[in-house]
Amino acid sequence: MKICVAGLGIIGGSICMALKRAGYAVDGYDISQFPPEYALNNDIIDEVADRFDGYDTVFVAMPYGATLNFILNTRFKAGAVVSDICGVKKPVEDAVLSYKRNFSYVGCHPMAGKEVSGIENACAELFDGKNMVITGNSETDEKAVETVMKLTEEMGFGYIVRCSAETHDRKIAYTSQLAHVVSNAYVKDADLEDCLGFTGGSFQDMTRIAGVDEEVWAALYLANAENVTEKISSLISSLEEIKRAIAGGDAGELKKILAVGRKLFDGSKKNDGKTDISVRKLR
Repeated sequence: MKICVAGLGIIGGSICMALKRAGYAVDGYDISQFPPEYALNNDIIDEVADRFDGYDTVFVAMPYGATLNFILNTRFKAGAVVSDICGVKKPVEDAVLSYKRNFSYVGCHPMAGKEVSGIENACAELFDGKNMVITGNSETDEKAVETVMKLTEEMGFGYIVRCSAETHDRKIAYTSQLAHVVSNAYVKDADLEDCLGFTGGSFQDMTRIAGVDEEVWAALYLANAENVTEKISSLISSLEEIKRAIAGGDAGELKKILAVGRKLFDGSKKNDGKTDISVRKLR
């Protein structure tokens, strides 16, 4: 199988390294000069790609806008599997499936990363034990999905989660994008100054992702605006409820509110089968 990864940031580079660890030859491409040179010099890729119609599988590991531009304006091999790892799925799926194509498209999203970026921070172990979300609908080619699932397992992922693109975007608005929004808002406080000596694990958890690339994340928020704004509104409502109880000095009401959150969290650690989500354990 001839494989290429287009986009050699930390995720794309890690895909290359994980696949090479599994025994595959992998070529790479990036619009910038440094990542392919670094990848080639450090044995992350075998060759630098300059065209894509000779590859059986192409992973597109680019930001949202660049992903759309690349997939819609690139010539691929007839019958190839083209899989993007963008953080929103429905807009990409709609765009790709709306035009005539000679390849099979599979949307996926590796639930892994670091608070740093760049090919120099890529590692073969980044995906070990992590979740890979694979999306699709009635037009999705199951043979292409099988190819992506096989490579997913060989990259070291621990679970494959399958769902629709709509479900992915709704869930990811809550589990990822809202968390990034909250972290960014959390650090915009005067008491961020002179915190040394006052921080522990909770502070680190809240601030770890505050410094992510605004170019990448602004595009993701806007592409998933309806879901993200809905989750922000829900959070604001919950915060206002807690604020009112604290300001009113009502210990009983405050405990009741906090208990609801605790019980909801305790009961959330399972899939109740009420959605289109299926989970397959790989290891």
